[in-house]
Amino acid sequence: MRISLNWLQELVDFTMTPEELADTLTMAGFEVEDIEDRRTWADGVVVGRVLECQPHPNADKLNVCQVDIGGEAPSTIVCGASNVRADIYVPVATIGTYLPKIDLTIRPRKLRNVASEGMICSLAEVGLAKESEGIHIFAQDSLTLGSDARPLLGLDDVILDLTSTANRADALSMVGIAREVAALTGARLKLPQIPDFKIETNPEELALRIGEPTACPIYIGTVVEQVAIAPSPLWLQQRLQSAGTRPINNVVDVTNYVLLEWGQPLHAFDRDRLLSVIDGDATSTLTIGVRLARAGEGLTTLDSQKRTLTEQTLLITANDKPVALAGVMGGEETEVHAETQNLMLEAALFDSGAIRRSARAQGIRTEASARYERGVNPAELAIACNRALQLITEIAGGTIKTQAIADTRSEQTTATRTIGLRLDRINQVLGPINLNSDPSNNGSKPLAEDDIGELQAEDVERVLTALGCQLTAVEEGVWNVNIPPYRYRDLEREIDLIEEVARLYGFNSFSDTLPNKTEAGYLSIEQALTRKIHAALRAIGLTEVIHYSLVKPGQANQIVLSNPLFTEYSALRSELLTGLIDAFQYNLEQGNGALSAFEIGRVFWSDEEGLNETDMIAGIMGGDSRRGRWVQAGREKPMTWFEAKGLLESVFDRLGLVVEYQPDRRNSLLHPERTASLWLGGKRLGTFGQLHPQLRQERGLPNEIYAFELHLEIMLDQMATEESLTPTFKLYSAYPASDRDIAFFVPVQFSVAEIERSVKQAAGSLLESVELFDEYRGENVPEGKRSLAFRLVYRAGDRTLTDEDIEPVHQKVRETLEEKFQVSLRS
Repeated sequence: MRISLNWLQELVDFTMTPEELADTLTMAGFEVEDIEDRRTWADGVVVGRVLECQPHPNADKLNVCQVDIGGEAPSTIVCGASNVRADIYVPVATIGTYLPKIDLTIRPRKLRNVASEGMICSLAEVGLAKESEGIHIFAQDSLTLGSDARPLLGLDDVILDLTSTANRADALSMVGIAREVAALTGARLKLPQIPDFKIETNPEELALRIGEPTACPIYIGTVVEQVAIAPSPLWLQQRLQSAGTRPINNVVDVTNYVLLEWGQPLHAFDRDRLLSVIDGDATSTLTIGVRLARAGEGLTTLDSQKRTLTEQTLLITANDKPVALAGVMGGEETEVHAETQNLMLEAALFDSGAIRRSARAQGIRTEASARYERGVNPAELAIACNRALQLITEIAGGTIKTQAIADTRSEQTTATRTIGLRLDRINQVLGPINLNSDPSNNGSKPLAEDDIGELQAEDVERVLTALGCQLTAVEEGVWNVNIPPYRYRDLEREIDLIEEVARLYGFNSFSDTLPNKTEAGYLSIEQALTRKIHAALRAIGLTEVIHYSLVKPGQANQIVLSNPLFTEYSALRSELLTGLIDAFQYNLEQGNGALSAFEIGRVFWSDEEGLNETDMIAGIMGGDSRRGRWVQAGREKPMTWFEAKGLLESVFDRLGLVVEYQPDRRNSLLHPERTASLWLGGKRLGTFGQLHPQLRQERGLPNEIYAFELHLEIMLDQMATEESLTPTFKLYSAYPASDRDIAFFVPVQFSVAEIERSVKQAAGSLLESVELFDEYRGENVPEGKRSLAFRLVYRAGDRTLTDEDIEPVHQKVRETLEEKFQVSLRS
């Protein structure tokens, strides 16, 4: 918002320079983006009177003027404006004057051999207009010649371009900023004296029908007759121009003025045009209504745009016919114009959400809608209305005829708000203060390390009283604070009051404090182990990807959102594999080749116990990992199931995890005959397998794609054990190992993991390792069985093993296999 300091000076007494005031407001949370010093625009421009105007002897479009600027003799000035003439008062830029808006310094010169000693200025040349057709002519008579022209032009002012936060709706008005300046500086507030009009109510002339009381809880309509539409007084035009608003006529300018002064949007209708809209005459009853638009309705607004209304657009109606977009923009058909004689002045309170929907539906945002969206002060609605009536009757004449008021607010919504405040809590949140600092200058004095203290009760009372709050002491250091109506939307809790104390006392007045003891930052065990998992997955060539947690609904046990942003993505994901499969397919379709990737994220599901969530690890692998295909005659060599399993095994080895594999067919996304469940420490870790053929066919994917999904919490629990975090050192044996091979036929229902576990238990401490090196199914293998061959390595740490040491142990292994797995030994 643009703040005129001349206008502000009328509302509050302050002696600060513009720069000091800007700094004070910025430190209080109102950022001043620019200081526009208009005094520099016309420094050196004085009032002159054209005594004589003669055509230039050597130019058809120039005139030679004799201008009295209060000197000993008139100045000769050559002027090319078409409206220059004798006996007018004009602004004159004297010799040496610099006009920054056109970057021109006035110097004596000759124009077509005629000397010119200055320049008669237009509004464009002093920065008050983009373009001007001619010079500016002062409307006043008997002006002091040679006096400073800036006060007459409204250029004796400084404008602060100020930005307020969304919660400070009161700051979108001059009165709101004046209250803030008074609170910050302790200056006296001087609000305008507004009469309390006693207006009769005549339902036969004006009636109200509020169809949406939630969207419009208060509506005040006032009929004013016999007004005279004319240009506004100069002071009013200059006030509006300083705020960036274009003057139109005296009535419209008054509504804009009150908008800027009190932050309350108003709208003036031509009452006769309202009656013509309803096909009535001066004796007809005018019923102003507020309702939502119906499908197919339209309205031409003040910007001459024909707008198609949606059902969420809030309207002002005359006998149910649309005449304005409520709180946004009036209608062209009922606007005040040069021949207007009778008015219907609207002052209303509209719901923020309703106005926001209306403005967005039409793609427009006005000064009125911006204030309604943030929220206006309902307690001062009648004040703003009376202020507008006061100015209209003073400037445009007219007689206030009748008024209709609709107020549907409940007692609860109009009740005052009281918040409890504790001094101990204030000091706990804000910390110590520098007792040597002066709050009035935001703590600009240097800090004294040995002179700090706490805020006292009188400090709190002084600050909050300056804001307009009323404090009632409950006990020592505890108050009940009554909030002024213009801060209802901002001050709702105790912490809000604490923020106000800090803001007005001065942020720089608080001491810089550091913690008594500091320590270096570190990663928690969970964070460190999770990073280790990331590194292990990247080490096997997987790229980390991240997907949204929101997915399409339709799967079992999904948690569906009741109020989603997008209906097509309205459920929380219950697994990670689907997102990785989508990414794999997308990369293939884009010609980027097979994607080997992993994701660590949270999944959600519902069951009989309620809603659940946990963190999972998922990965997908496929394609030819070899880049040099020329060694294979240009042919790809897709990844096999065992190669994919080996990559996953290398991750587990790097993390120090011993994982067992068991056949599994529960995951519908994976091949029922090529899927294994993974077990860690007796707990089900997850699943690994090849993609299901049907899914592969539907997606158009290659056959050799493998995926896994693991429980992160189970992995972290195992990795966080004392044995994993602090591994026990084991001496290397200096003696040679002795290996034995064992081959046998075994029924296919027994897994290799089960066989390896039994071999280790039977062999005892002499067994160093056991490894499967061959599997065969086919000719010469009994039906329902497979041929397996293992290599067992034996080693002792204190001697070289002999056959007498190894053979009994190896025989025990054979017997265990025959007894437990019904194997047929081949060696």
